[in-house]
Amino acid sequence: MNIDLEIFSPVQAISNPLFDEHDVKVFLKRDDLIHPMISGNKWRKLKYLLKTAQEQQKDHLVTFGGAYSNHLLATAAAAARFGFKATGIVRGEAVDNDTLFLCKLHGMQLIFTDRESYRDKPALFANYFGNNEDAFFIDEGGASAEGALGCSELVDELTETYDHIFCACGTGTTAAGIINGLTRHQLKTTFNAIPVFKNGSFMKNEIDHLLTAPIHYDLHTDYHFGGYGKANNELIDFIKQFVAATGIVIEPVYTGKMMYALYDLIAKKHFKPGSKILAIHSGGIWGLLGMKDKF
Repeated sequence: MNIDLEIFSPVQAISNPLFDEHDVKVFLKRDDLIHPMISGNKWRKLKYLLKTAQEQQKDHLVTFGGAYSNHLLATAAAAARFGFKATGIVRGEAVDNDTLFLCKLHGMQLIFTDRESYRDKPALFANYFGNNEDAFFIDEGGASAEGALGCSELVDELTETYDHIFCACGTGTTAAGIINGLTRHQLKTTFNAIPVFKNGSFMKNEIDHLLTAPIHYDLHTDYHFGGYGKANNELIDFIKQFVAATGIVIEPVYTGKMMYALYDLIAKKHFKPGSKILAIHSGGIWGLLGMKDKF
């Protein structure tokens, strides 16, 4: 089977009096529209991993994630779409939730493991599937050189140039891929990475080891709101206002933090007047299902 999805990721202008006040133009690349389940950077990161699995004649995808992982759901949906079996090794105690229900609906088998064992994913893979020649290892979040390659293609789709590109960062794979795409096209665009983890300066190492060439980029580490999956009333209120004003759904784990950072930096006069800024909507809106109580 040909492993491909038709990319439908338009660039949409976003309006706000704040942008007019500071003379900047803001656009959003709607990767959330690529596919209802395999959305955003998830498809970009999986594309070449699935092609590699097919080339190696592997038919069983094994990957990792937390109980609300959009990556697990995307892998389950991609496996069903392209004829693979799939197993998700889930961090923590056995639970039932909407995300895992959708994983199972797409045929993914789930294995729950304690958090200490989860730290060593290659060992977990070897323990459960070391003797299975059909099994193919996919790291958490699709972190890999193949994932970065898929994300680099986002830049190929751009029909205009921008002064800045913004993206949320979990594994650094998407960031590295986009930076590599900018390098390949010899663009002077400044990439802005927004780590979603507390003490996110470590993200520089995660990004750098996947870069094809050293290049300057900006790392903004003050927008984690307490850590991965954490959110306070300020962030939740921002997301409510953004969705109500634009009709574009964002969530508190990734894109919500990235967009908050962008608005905050504009308010702090971080950008030169006349700047064109592109933000990447990396999908993941199913993550809202696990945070409904915060709204």
